[in-house]
Amino acid sequence: MKILFLVPYAYDKAPSQRFRFEQYLGELGKKGWSFRVSPFLDDSAWAVLYRKGHFLPKVLGVFRGYFRRLIDLVSLFRYDVVFIHREASPFGPPWMEWLITKVFRKYTVFDFDDAIWIPNASETNYYTTRLLKSFSKTASIVRWSTVISCGNRYLADYASKYNSNAIVNPTTIDTEGWHNAVAAPESTRFVIGWTGSHSTVQVLELLLPVFQYLESKYDFELHVICDAPPKFRLRSLRFIPWSKEVEVRELLKFNVGIMPLADDEWARGKCGFKALQYMSVGVPAVVSNIGVNAEIVDHGVNGFVCSTTEDWKNSLEQLIQQPQLALELGSRARRKVLDHYSVSANTANFISLFELPEKR
Repeated sequence: MKILFLVPYAYDKAPSQRFRFEQYLGELGKKGWSFRVSPFLDDSAWAVLYRKGHFLPKVLGVFRGYFRRLIDLVSLFRYDVVFIHREASPFGPPWMEWLITKVFRKYTVFDFDDAIWIPNASETNYYTTRLLKSFSKTASIVRWSTVISCGNRYLADYASKYNSNAIVNPTTIDTEGWHNAVAAPESTRFVIGWTGSHSTVQVLELLLPVFQYLESKYDFELHVICDAPPKFRLRSLRFIPWSKEVEVRELLKFNVGIMPLADDEWARGKCGFKALQYMSVGVPAVVSNIGVNAEIVDHGVNGFVCSTTEDWKNSLEQLIQQPQLALELGSRARRKVLDHYSVSANTANFISLFELPEKR
């Protein structure tokens, strides 16, 4: 089998690509299948994508992307399967997806891990994205594709309205090659940690009253791993600039990892990736009771699920007071990931996405 991956970003750059399909590419090779990954944005375009300004390099990057897609169309005859992660091109109608499915009639896997049918844009490129991007195209791509790979049940329920071949393919963790160590916090101070990007760091502001309450009673550190510092200031705050090489090492310093979410439709489409990262290295997760979080975290068993501000205060305070409990929950958290959300546990499910119609 020959597979063409049409993806938004350059290889090994975006977390959604790394943890949705890139870490499975070796498994495809083991089956004797060949593949090519074609990003819309190349390395140089990715380098300026989330930086303010740089208008000309961004425009040139988009033009190169569309030229690359024309080359992909010309080469479609070589491939048995086309795997589209989120969208083939970022702006305008789904013209390429229509050609792939309706004209070339390719077996198409459409993969997404967010509620991408809801208008959403980063602060840096907000106006350009809202003006040029067609969020309504998601339903059409789902309808036309052969198989829909959905990051959680909420997304699969949406896809099932348009296509009966919607499969839950969870975002997973490579517990053997990457997240393969177990946390052993060295600091005498208890560490509450969060990891994410500039587009989501503002969600921590939901917990400011919780952090301020805890600061009035305890000596702890709040570690924020991100590509941009948060806008708020706290005595406990320690900002750690994100890099792929640094992230796992810093996760190992956490006593507990947190994943607050705003209660909206976009948040309900999230796949619990932060919680999975913490849990994979033996760190218990304290999460908002929204979306898939309550499926990933078993309350009181491998972490805590919070519905109110008081829940957050009580859960974090309990762990600060009982660091041994955090260790016990963390051990069970890692086991949950190994059994249900690791690459090895999900490989067969991922491979099944590429089964040809006559084999399904």
